[in-house]
Amino acid sequence: MGSVTNTQALRCAVVVARFNEIITKRLLEGALSTFNHYSVLEDNIDVVWVPGSFEIGVAAERLGKSQKYHAILCIGAVIRGDTSHYDVVVNSAASGVLSAGLNSGVPCIFGVLTCDNMDQALNRAGGKSGNKGSETALTADKGNLAVAAFFSVSPPQKYFVCVPVLRSIRCGSHTTYL
Repeated sequence: MGSVTNTQALRCAVVVARFNEIITKRLLEGALSTFNHYSVLEDNIDVVWVPGSFEIGVAAERLGKSQKYHAILCIGAVIRGDTSHYDVVVNSAASGVLSAGLNSGVPCIFGVLTCDNMDQALNRAGGKSGNKGSETALTADKGNLAVAAFFSVSPPQKYFVCVPVLRSIRCGSHTTYL
């Protein structure tokens, strides 16, 4: 049976949107801090920047198809404005991350904040509501370890598309789209 305590061999990619960078940088810092806390080696984490949340899915799918990663974290922030553009970007980001996971066989973890205003976003990026980037990394760590132990295999493998399903059962209060 595999170990549920050894995270040093995990390889993760983090796709981060530059748009609303004041928020996404904080989310990225939270994710990297969590990886460090769980002893994921810094050399095993690749960070890829994309222009905005709309483009996250394309990058995540490409990274997933490389089969170099156990999980892909998808970090962005979409803040509601005065037009319907918000709805288009949020729906496209969610669909893109979902498709990336399904098409690559690698869990793509949805860490895109969808907020009504900047205060909400700041609160979720290290403010009074915690850091959702950190929670996204925790999902990657714990989900991959649980599946590795269950299947007794060394990731990455096609089996790991199951991680978000297991995670949603265990942590139903968190929104995931896989």
